[in-house]
Amino acid sequence: MDEPAHPALTHPAYPRSNRYDTRWIIEHQMGPHPLWLLEWLAPALGLDDLPPGARVLDLGCGRALTSVFLAREYDVRVTAADLWIRPDENAARLAEAGVADRVLPVRAEAHDLPFGEGTFDAVVSIDAYQYFGTDDLYLPTVTRLLKPGGRIGVVVPALREEPEGVEPPEHLKPYWDPGFWAFHSPAWWRRHWTRSGAVEVEAADWQPDGWRDWLRWSEVCAEESPSAFMAGMARDSVELLRADEGRALGFARVVGRRTP
Repeated sequence: MDEPAHPALTHPAYPRSNRYDTRWIIEHQMGPHPLWLLEWLAPALGLDDLPPGARVLDLGCGRALTSVFLAREYDVRVTAADLWIRPDENAARLAEAGVADRVLPVRAEAHDLPFGEGTFDAVVSIDAYQYFGTDDLYLPTVTRLLKPGGRIGVVVPALREEPEGVEPPEHLKPYWDPGFWAFHSPAWWRRHWTRSGAVEVEAADWQPDGWRDWLRWSEVCAEESPSAFMAGMARDSVELLRADEGRALGFARVVGRRTP
């Protein structure tokens, strides 16, 4: 997993991600490039400032690629929580990556997290929070797991701006899926988190040219994924993103610090 990245996917903005074998990421990916998104989130979340051994919850970790990255790059202890991927499946992947002593895989539903208040120094969620975090009442239930002053940081597929008038945007109607209603703008996420009172919002921003990275990644996965299902999902993403050309779709990064 330490082979150089695929030449088409060597990204100047993500030097840490470039050290990982792209074939390993393609084999286990479940959507947009998870390490690129996490590396974009890291400075806003202050991952480099966490002390060695700090405890991090990777919420909706999927096949735990982000959990491996957190453990190896930031020397933290990770709880890799997901509902759909079995802990034993992730455990084998973590052992292969050499981080089994620093990452604990668990099965957990986002609304029923089996952890005590103040357990974690940080909570991370990459391409997952949109599935449960649009609930007006959700954020306080997860931030209670943070130590006082701890941060939560997420990256989610997003809309550049909230749509007005025709919904969905006319040019995206042929590709629209009901799940896309969970996509919102950075401004929407800022208001959503601020009014909860659970965090002080420190960042809620748009990834410049994020759609181009998403498209670039999807094009490679469409050709090289060993899973017919994931290759098909990647082809769908390629069609969607080419139709949009950055007019509406991309990624939002949201970071908040737990209030007292």
